[in-house]
Amino acid sequence: MVKRKTAINIRKAHRYLGIFIGIQFIMWTVSGLYFSWTDLDEIHGDHFKKEAPVHSSFSDLKSPTELHPEMEVASVKLQEISGKPFYYVNDKVLMDARNGEIIEEISSQQALDIASRYMKEDLKVSGIERITETGRHHEYRERLLPAWVISYDTDENLKAYVGALTGNFNTVRHRDWRWFDFLWMTHTMDYEGRDDFNNLLLRSFSLLGLITVLSGFLLWYVSSPTVRKILKPVKKVKKKKKNPVIRNN
Repeated sequence: MVKRKTAINIRKAHRYLGIFIGIQFIMWTVSGLYFSWTDLDEIHGDHFKKEAPVHSSFSDLKSPTELHPEMEVASVKLQEISGKPFYYVNDKVLMDARNGEIIEEISSQQALDIASRYMKEDLKVSGIERITETGRHHEYRERLLPAWVISYDTDENLKAYVGALTGNFNTVRHRDWRWFDFLWMTHTMDYEGRDDFNNLLLRSFSLLGLITVLSGFLLWYVSSPTVRKILKPVKKVKKKKKNPVIRNN
């Protein structure tokens, strides 16, 4: 049977481990509950967008090599900006598909026109700004800049992001997405980029969590009356030898 001093040490280790990683256990549980009870389509902001943007048809288009014979073309994407056709060539050049005019950046009005093709019509624009840099924890992090940020007059602090160089409608961000992003950070414990499941901090806390659970089972084992009763040695009762009876004939 385990000695009393050993049982006390196990109890202390379990207690302090629980205190040390308890907050992280709570965050894992809370974030897991949030993920399981939320609709990912709503997190992505699909309920703020039209089911499908209206795409126009164009004629009288010229090929990029016809417009710019000196240009070597590896990829071409046709897109609509303010009702006009544009090519996005080689993932870096935006040009008018009819006259070949190259534009460095789209204007704020063009950004609003692009957003209006994707966002629902009942949403009211409250402002627009151009951003050129984002921090590590910004909601538009790790995306091509500059970009136009279009804010809408909603309780959810809704924002739409349009690429200033590409003319692409990139994404929307709102209150529920921001909660999801924060909880995802606490769940993965990647406080830099959110998505690294192999970071040292997560590995360490996962290992400590396993040790805490195992120490709890061990604590139950060494302190359970039932286990003690089962493992208690059975004392053998010695039988007294009977003295032989001598009979006289």
